[in-house]
Amino acid sequence: MNRNVLFVDDDPNILDSYKRQLRKLFKIDTAPSAAEGLAKLATATPYAVIVSDFRMPVMDGIQFLVRARQSAPDTVRMMLTGYADFDAAIEAINSGNIFRFMTKPCSPEQLAQALAAGVKQYQLIMAERELLEQTLNGCIKVLSEVLALLNPEAFERALRVAAHTTMIARQLGLNELWQLETAARLSQLGCITLPEETLKKVYQGEALSTEEQQVFAMHPFVASDLLQKIPRMDEIARTIAHQEAHFDGYGVGSNQIGGAEIPLGSRILKAALDFEALEVSGTSKADALAELHRRTGWYDPEVLAALEQAVATEIAFSQEQVGLAGLTEGMLVGEDIHTTDGRLLVKRGARVTEPFIRRLESFARTHGVREPITVLVPQK
Repeated sequence: MNRNVLFVDDDPNILDSYKRQLRKLFKIDTAPSAAEGLAKLATATPYAVIVSDFRMPVMDGIQFLVRARQSAPDTVRMMLTGYADFDAAIEAINSGNIFRFMTKPCSPEQLAQALAAGVKQYQLIMAERELLEQTLNGCIKVLSEVLALLNPEAFERALRVAAHTTMIARQLGLNELWQLETAARLSQLGCITLPEETLKKVYQGEALSTEEQQVFAMHPFVASDLLQKIPRMDEIARTIAHQEAHFDGYGVGSNQIGGAEIPLGSRILKAALDFEALEVSGTSKADALAELHRRTGWYDPEVLAALEQAVATEIAFSQEQVGLAGLTEGMLVGEDIHTTDGRLLVKRGARVTEPFIRRLESFARTHGVREPITVLVPQK
């Protein structure tokens, strides 16, 4: 159980008294200024509760707790002051989302009770967060598995696109990747509503009729509408809805927005999707990048530059031929995989995953799979 409590006060005697009075009940840490308190929030073990003095030099308690909320949003915040300032209490509660506002002098018993309530509130927050994360992760996993079952090619394309988006994001210095990775993995979810013939044309790089183009253009919106019904998926749904938007404001999903108005995740996905489509059609990485550059106005220049850097520094692979039993996660398919009677199963470039291996094993039992399989193995 997390019982870490951080007291922030510019009076060292008061901080020492907190340690003496409460050390048997809580794990007490102290900071003699707001700046040092923020530093501890950034580097130390998460705190269940922060208690700040109101009157402090340079940065007062309200300013500190507002900043603390940004860096440690789950930590319960309290304010303790010798000034019975009603206006200050209102501002603290509204600005810093304060759990308790207490006035000095505060007896050790009262302070301990408030801290115990704060720790309990922190436990409730963390339990709810864990439940939401488990539920959300479960929903994402189910949707991904449904896509893999109903449309394996769309699922495999989504995995390849996810790998490209992650490379681009890292080149751009982005750290919080779960939303972008999730958007990429679910970017083809709307394809489950498309005719099989249309999808085959898309994944084989064949030209679509006008009607087929119109139908295919709707798949991002289908996925977005589905995802909007899941709590905390709004941003992911918005990213997918605009994944075909052109940076200059044109293209599917633009909806009269362009440039920085398009979500960054959508701009990254657009470059990754188009690069993947060219690569799978047999175009080399260099030629694919050259083609993207020729499409004036389609891509965010910074995203395109990041894609180039990612490709240039991409991990080296060696080509090998293995049997079905030799497939392991992390490999890439080097050449198209066919059934023994010649039907295309997997196009080159697909990333090998556990569901991928299980699917091939299933086909091997029912239809047979041509072996050996050409794969690209990442170099150590």
